[in-house]
Amino acid sequence: MANYHQEGDLIIGGIASHSFIISSPISFHEEPPPPSYDEINVVPKHYQHILAWAFAVKEINENPQILPNTTLGLLIYDSYFNAKWTYHATMLLISALSKFVPNYICDTEKNLIAAIGGLDSQTSLHVAVVLDMWMWIGVSVMETDNGEQFVQSVVPLFAQSGICLAYIERIPRPTLVTEILEMFVRGAKIRDRIMDSNANVIVIHGESYSLTIYRWFDYLSELEDVANKPKVWIATAQVELTSFVYQKTWDTELIHGSLLFTIHSNDLPAFSEAVKDRNPSSVTGDGFIKDFWQQAFVCEFPTGGGKVEGDICTGKEKLESLPGPFFEMRMTSHSYSIYNAVYAVAHALHAMSISRVRYRGGMKLQTQQCWQLHLFLRGVTFNNSAGDKIFFDKNGELTAGFDVINWVKSSNHSYHRVRVGMMDPLAPQGQRFTINEKVITWPRSFNQVQPHSVCSESCYPGFSKKVKEGEPFCCYECIPCPEGKISDKKDMNDCHECTDENHPNKYKDSCVPKDISFLSYEEPLGISLASLALSFSLITAMVLGLVLRHHNTPIVKANNRQLTYTLLLSLLLCFLSALLFIGQPQKVTCLLRQATFGMIFSVAVSCVLAKTITVVLAFMATKPGSQMRKWAGRKLDTFIVLPCSLIQAVICSIWWATTPPFPDVDNNSTPEEIVLECNEGSVAMFYCVLGYLGFQAIISFIVAFLARKLPDSFNEAKFITFSLLVFCSVWLSFVPSYVSSNGKYMVAVEIFAILASSAGLLVCIFSPKCYIIMLKPELNSREQLMKRKT
Repeated sequence: MANYHQEGDLIIGGIASHSFIISSPISFHEEPPPPSYDEINVVPKHYQHILAWAFAVKEINENPQILPNTTLGLLIYDSYFNAKWTYHATMLLISALSKFVPNYICDTEKNLIAAIGGLDSQTSLHVAVVLDMWMWIGVSVMETDNGEQFVQSVVPLFAQSGICLAYIERIPRPTLVTEILEMFVRGAKIRDRIMDSNANVIVIHGESYSLTIYRWFDYLSELEDVANKPKVWIATAQVELTSFVYQKTWDTELIHGSLLFTIHSNDLPAFSEAVKDRNPSSVTGDGFIKDFWQQAFVCEFPTGGGKVEGDICTGKEKLESLPGPFFEMRMTSHSYSIYNAVYAVAHALHAMSISRVRYRGGMKLQTQQCWQLHLFLRGVTFNNSAGDKIFFDKNGELTAGFDVINWVKSSNHSYHRVRVGMMDPLAPQGQRFTINEKVITWPRSFNQVQPHSVCSESCYPGFSKKVKEGEPFCCYECIPCPEGKISDKKDMNDCHECTDENHPNKYKDSCVPKDISFLSYEEPLGISLASLALSFSLITAMVLGLVLRHHNTPIVKANNRQLTYTLLLSLLLCFLSALLFIGQPQKVTCLLRQATFGMIFSVAVSCVLAKTITVVLAFMATKPGSQMRKWAGRKLDTFIVLPCSLIQAVICSIWWATTPPFPDVDNNSTPEEIVLECNEGSVAMFYCVLGYLGFQAIISFIVAFLARKLPDSFNEAKFITFSLLVFCSVWLSFVPSYVSSNGKYMVAVEIFAILASSAGLLVCIFSPKCYIIMLKPELNSREQLMKRKT
């Protein structure tokens, strides 16, 4: 197992994620030795993390302000991205150099005081299982337990932020060499599903080496027509642009324009200078550099005089000539984290040493247990050489922000990082995340236009979103708002109602004030009904004048002149009562109009009933010896009209005393209007008034119907029967029409019923009399009226 070992008084151990196994199948029945470097392909770029580690240790050892009289050493083991060898390497850290006995300290050269985990979440988790430390937990969408944990815990957070997933793809991770072919086949299918999807923004959750797998996808595709579909890749902080040796010449167009969240880092020019002239002949104790050099520069060092196939490594190759996926001269964010971690341990050790000198009389650090370091580690605060403040929060977690990096491919097939934003947890609320969209370079397929990744097009105002069945919530269709509702913004999940004072406009995208509505004298309907009421009132007055002028003629005297006058006066008032229903409702008009109409109509119908009974009694009184003669006269009229009218007056008085009508506003009956109306107070009392009128009319109709065939030449019962038939027909049709109408049209229906029923009584009862008086005066004689039909 390759390692990087530098002696010192105190040792910081670490697990490096340096290689990726592509051979040496693992058997479950035997314990194979760690793979050697001729059996693996390393990830050359990870070598920088080792250099950052060594660079930090070197700076600390040269700084007299930190850990004076103490030298730090480092011991690094390779994890091979494998749980078994991670455990093995961790056990080696806490064992003697010569014997594999955990926690057995027999030599002073290996005095482990702290351990720093690997880049990837799995490596840190495996180390933590053995060492029982505080853990740094990462997630990925590799086909691992961590990937499933991400799906279960993080994906719902996307939904809460209005982001949904078109797909969740799990990248297979082989544990045996024999599984690699299967992984490639599955990877090709995954690539085709991703590239063929309508979603053009893809989030990568993976480990530091994940892009080495993703870069295979274009070479494994089974589809040729999806290669140019535009996609933007957004990677999480652990992902790095790395390459295996055989990927050195592969195109990096896949990552051009991608965005990456990285742990905040700063440039350290001293680091670049330190590694600039680094080569295998200039360093000692570096067990990784020769293997790195051979992999990075595709050459071999001669060994034992054997023949070398391919290029020979001279050791004079320049690190700055390597492409970015292999090595960067500038310290990456991962290396920056390692650099800060080493300094954090050093400062914690320094604080511990000061504490021991003060309280224990100079007890040596070498005799302390490494777990005692954690108390001091949590309280570490320092400024590193780049000027960044490093400290841990109350939970023992590093308080660090993130940089948003834009990967941009250069013309020479290399790439560079452009910082386009950052996330600062210490910034004020609302300013923690900033991004400069203007400096972002997008993938070429978008023609430098910001990508717009949606499952469905936006729903414009006037429409709402309806989720498509069986698809994610962001896949929807746009449906028009229903009647009475609006949507005034784009992409609204539901339409909403306007306030009571407003109504939706034509396009249902805004609310407009409702019109004030009531049956007024200024509109055609109100003018027509008022004119009709006044016209019938004038006609009634003319008929009354004609009857008064010929009050001594036999046809006027017939069937009681007083009833005729009373009936005409009540009909005149009925026509005029319709005017109470027109105009803006007021307290007085609302209180009077239904009661006035009810009592006046009750008088009119009572008069009709009295006239009908008078006809019957008059016919019966003409028979010899009849006792009915004494019932005819004014007493009979008063006995019928007055009690019938008083009953209606009592009903109206009870109505006024309990729940009287009042002016009201109706916001709901008509969607575009505010209706000013008279609330009847009690609908039951209103229908009691109508019901009593109906009862009077039915009784009068029955009596008149029975008397319609009396053998007089002028039998008024026939005309009364027809007038009451019209009256009952009008009011029977009024009830359903009234109930089904709204606003001012409900009032118009009642006015029409009043005018039509009143006109029916006027025309049917008095038109024959007026005809005889005006056009057939010869028939207006006692002899003609008493003449019986044969």
